[in-house]
Amino acid sequence: MTRRGEHSAVWLVAIFCAAETASMAGFALVPSLLPQLSTQWSLSATQGGWLGGIFFLGYILAVPILVGLTDRVDARRIYLACASLSSVALAGLASFADGFAAALFWWWLAGLGLAGTYMPGLKALTDRLPIAVQSRATAFYTATFGVGAGLSYLWIELLRGLLPWPALFALAAACTALAVALVWRGVAPGERPTPPAPGGGRWREVLRDRRILAFCGGYFGHNWELFGFRGWLVAYLTWTHANAAHAWTSKPGAFAALATFLAVPASILGNEGAQRWGRSRWLNGVMPLSCVLALVVGFSSGQSSHLLLPLLLVYALSMNLDSAALTAGLLTGTAADKRGTALALYSAIGFAGGFIGPVAFGVALDTFGRASHRGWAAGFVTLACGVAFGRWAIGRIDAPPATSIHP
Repeated sequence: MTRRGEHSAVWLVAIFCAAETASMAGFALVPSLLPQLSTQWSLSATQGGWLGGIFFLGYILAVPILVGLTDRVDARRIYLACASLSSVALAGLASFADGFAAALFWWWLAGLGLAGTYMPGLKALTDRLPIAVQSRATAFYTATFGVGAGLSYLWIELLRGLLPWPALFALAAACTALAVALVWRGVAPGERPTPPAPGGGRWREVLRDRRILAFCGGYFGHNWELFGFRGWLVAYLTWTHANAAHAWTSKPGAFAALATFLAVPASILGNEGAQRWGRSRWLNGVMPLSCVLALVVGFSSGQSSHLLLPLLLVYALSMNLDSAALTAGLLTGTAADKRGTALALYSAIGFAGGFIGPVAFGVALDTFGRASHRGWAAGFVTLACGVAFGRWAIGRIDAPPATSIHP
């Protein structure tokens, strides 16, 4: 690659990462405000889980269509339209959400907007980069998801005591509009992709691809654990502070931001580790580690904060060691003409885990007691179940195919 090409690649990665960060400004609003909204609207833990998970339900309903479209139209166009939709949804929450039902609708719509920005943004980026730099660019872009989520927790923690909650949603809407402006002005339109063959051939090929399905299952388990954890972390820290006050738990949003920022080095280093030691070997090692740590954290609930808080940070780091390794593994091993369809399936299945994780955690809390150690331990057990499933799915890559015995 020429020096000019290197500068162009760096510029593109910077633009898309900056836009991703801005579009994620509202990501932590519901998790951060869940204790306040639960009190204000008299929500059960199950309803709180639904409110956290509905964001990802909007995502999974739209992503097969929107990401699949990137094989037919320039992904930049989809990104711009859906980032605009996210801005409208956040503004709608600020203006019209007066209870559980209204909040469900607007937060679902915001998740639908994410379906047209996160993976289509990755597709728009990689479509404009040489193959040689796509894996590392993917790692940086997917790690930016953690940067955006962490900054979201942080700014909300800093401002939620100064502004009413609707104003926080309005600020997030403005940040998402900034992401639209960055991509619109900073990224030139691309060529229209070669139209796919009629008859749904790409979907059939992708659905029959054992490797793609294994990565989808791994991503499902990863997101179950990750978004179940993030959806309930502030509420968990609030409960922990009520039982054993600590300087860090007095600012749960700041601690959640720190835990989320750890996704960035963990995700990048995870991809480097996968490239060095082999992707399957890496994933088959780090996912069981995360599963064990989920159980350790869960059964340490209610213990000394001096022990629990460092353990939470180690756990937060471990659950991101597989993120970029999964996504880069899917992308680099899939033909360019099927990449959009593969990403659509990967995103839909993966973010179904993002929906199930917070809901399962909330159901466990209601079942075993929201104010008890048993309830929170049960919540973390659901996270361990999620990543355990992901490890099982990834293990299917190297498993021998079933053989048929013919008479």
